[in-house]
Amino acid sequence: MASRFLSRLRLRWLPLLCMALLIIGLPVGCNVLQHKERELVFRIEPGTASWYRGLPQGLQEFELKPASFKSGQSLHGWCWPAAKKDAPAILYLHGVRWNLTGQLFRIEQLHAQGYSVLAIDYRGFGQSQGDLPSETSVYEDARIAWERFQVLQPDPGKRLIYGHSLGGAVAIDLAAELGQQAANKQLPPPVRGLVIESTFTSLADVAAAVANTSLPVRWLLSQKFDSIDKIADIHMPLLVVHGLDDRYVPPRFSQQLFDAALEPKHLLLVPGASHNNSLSLGGRSYRQALQGLL
Repeated sequence: MASRFLSRLRLRWLPLLCMALLIIGLPVGCNVLQHKERELVFRIEPGTASWYRGLPQGLQEFELKPASFKSGQSLHGWCWPAAKKDAPAILYLHGVRWNLTGQLFRIEQLHAQGYSVLAIDYRGFGQSQGDLPSETSVYEDARIAWERFQVLQPDPGKRLIYGHSLGGAVAIDLAAELGQQAANKQLPPPVRGLVIESTFTSLADVAAAVANTSLPVRWLLSQKFDSIDKIADIHMPLLVVHGLDDRYVPPRFSQQLFDAALEPKHLLLVPGASHNNSLSLGGRSYRQALQGLL
């Protein structure tokens, strides 16, 4: 009798125990997978880039600690005013892997064209303090940088937002929020234009392209970066740039973003350019396209 009772008890509690383990274990497993996914997305290189040779003269460093940050978190950034007072200014949002020291060559090229440049490292990059970045945290960091950027250039007609690679997705998210807020209030956007270079439609699309798979990658990723769903909401002039020899992010993604965006817009595909050198190889065409936004 007792053995029969115990047998029935085990049969009744076994499914409940399995369900309890699943309920407890699934979130833990998901958290582990999400952390690993973020490590793969944000491939942060510690220290300084091998080609970094120090800060140029006139470039100023700053640190931001907004009230929304946890203890020990901060944003480190660079502000490089142009030689000409009240010159157009660019908010520079970089991609993954390299911190600001690895971006200096591109920032120098923009500054040489007469632009003031404000750039930040997202939390977890370079000298910015914080945990492993996420889609949510880099969006927040861009909004904090935007507040500082408005001080650098008070004139909305002389402001440009620029994003390279994954920074393009961050720039699109910021521009879409600013554009939508302005449209809801029937006001012009507080920025003249958006520049995105070597970026993608969504993280799932580029992941599927790199892996050469038709699997439903979108449903497996927690980090979405769905730029294709936001690009029509920017309500400002747009410049889309991509190197035709980009082996990391296929140029077709920039074409798709351009097609989904509203006018006014301009697409610049640079022959022979890779993921990182469209600005230098684009030369005069790139400079004219930037000036056309203004």
